[in-house]
Amino acid sequence: MSDFLSDVPFVTPQPGPGRDPGRWGRAVLVLLWLTVCLLPMWLAVGDLQLATGRVGTPGTLRVISCEDLGEGRYDCDGQFTPDGGGAPVPVDASPDSSAGDVLRAQLTPEGDRAAPAGTKGVLAALALPSVGFGGLGFLPYVIMYWAGARRGRRAAVVGGWLVTAAGTAGMLVGVVAAYA
Repeated sequence: MSDFLSDVPFVTPQPGPGRDPGRWGRAVLVLLWLTVCLLPMWLAVGDLQLATGRVGTPGTLRVISCEDLGEGRYDCDGQFTPDGGGAPVPVDASPDSSAGDVLRAQLTPEGDRAAPAGTKGVLAALALPSVGFGGLGFLPYVIMYWAGARRGRRAAVVGGWLVTAAGTAGMLVGVVAAYA
């Protein structure tokens, strides 16, 4: 093994021009970082509105069947009964459901899907935005580093760890709520 390693040329990075992304490169990287972290928050708005009852029809979802699609994916169908009365509506249920589940749910305005409502639904809907929030944790440190700021970088690292930990905790709570 050591004979092989002696033949491998090692390249040591040289300081100087070409190693830094430059002003425009930095701006693009920060914009991409913000996009990747803020997009999940924006995409979750509809699910949060549904889970909190701001949109849709409240009622009860009874999961009728779940078909195994392979690779851990499921397609679940259910029957939604509105609280205000009326005939049950066939709907798509959340893929993290199990056949026989009966839970509080909210019917989408389109009437084709029912999602868990209440605390479980809100926590599950917050899982994805929590990932984006956690991803923002170290962005201030990176900006401070590129700006050459020495003061406050330690606080930015501590804050980055705290924000990332909070985002991770939120994501874990949401995933556990979705599958509980």
